[in-house]
Amino acid sequence: MKCFSSFIPLGRFHRWGYFVTTFVLLGGLSSLSWGETRDTQGTFPQKTIHIIVASAVGTADDFFARALGEELESYYAQRVIVDDRPGAGGLIGNRRVSRSKADGYTLGLIGVTRIISELMHENAPYNALGDIVGISHVASIANVLLMSRALPVSTAKDFVHYAKSHPGDLNFASLGYGSASHLAADIFSRILGIEAVHVPFKNLSDSYVEMVLGRVHYAIYTVPAALVHLRDSRLRALAVMTPRRSRHLPNVPAIAEMGLPEAQYDSWSGIVAPLNTPRRIVEQLNSDVLHVLQSQKLRVRFDLLGAEPVVDSTPEGFMRFMQEEYLRFQGILQDKSIKKNPKDLLP
Repeated sequence: MKCFSSFIPLGRFHRWGYFVTTFVLLGGLSSLSWGETRDTQGTFPQKTIHIIVASAVGTADDFFARALGEELESYYAQRVIVDDRPGAGGLIGNRRVSRSKADGYTLGLIGVTRIISELMHENAPYNALGDIVGISHVASIANVLLMSRALPVSTAKDFVHYAKSHPGDLNFASLGYGSASHLAADIFSRILGIEAVHVPFKNLSDSYVEMVLGRVHYAIYTVPAALVHLRDSRLRALAVMTPRRSRHLPNVPAIAEMGLPEAQYDSWSGIVAPLNTPRRIVEQLNSDVLHVLQSQKLRVRFDLLGAEPVVDSTPEGFMRFMQEEYLRFQGILQDKSIKKNPKDLLP
């Protein structure tokens, strides 16, 4: 983080510069960035806010962005537009978040895909954590192992036996190379010793169609994204990827019950802003997001889709959480020998 002293050459301080530099060193401006000297007056927001989502309509991040957007729009009496930018395993939307103007009017609703995409591409067009500032952790979401009913299996044990006896015959869906669903299913398959083909999709709905038809065999998606297809029995849930069963899927065993605790895979979502967004706006957005997360209407919507709201997050706490996640997945990628993709997937 830069302060005033870094912009004044050594040996050329005059009295005013010395005063400012001393004030900074004493901590008077230690929490502020250079960008905060601009646009610090007036009420925020004064115009439309855009929330960028790096995944398709119907995904968990899209749902959270829209739920939050509706509540914030009512609270602010200003439009809040959700801008879905799927594609390239999350690179397109995440690049847009990083390159947006740091004024608080363009935000990102991100998840673990932002970290994974950067780690899995040699020339990612953004820095997962270096380009953003955390606003608030929004929700945590369980993942579930989904199976096509075309497979002659009804339990996780049946699936393991069938998969190992048919090496190379199975495939799994994801929302693109480097997406959270890709990494979750890939790690799970490696741990089980399953030889399966990765089939990436741009849209969640397309992958479900292929699974219902039996041309794609399994996937690991978030509970919110899967519930509608489980309730009408078009797909089968074999395990939730958490240490304990989900209260939203009480009859589905936890992955630990399969004797595979190392295959656990939780998802999360949160609001971020481009780096150098004014501190006062970051703090206001954090306070406002936490306020709307207390809404009974929003809590009911989260609960119906199997998500747990995070109502005590701070900008610093969310950044620490993401840093821990970055280190965790960095280790996973190394341990599981999942190679980075050197190709430029961006249009």
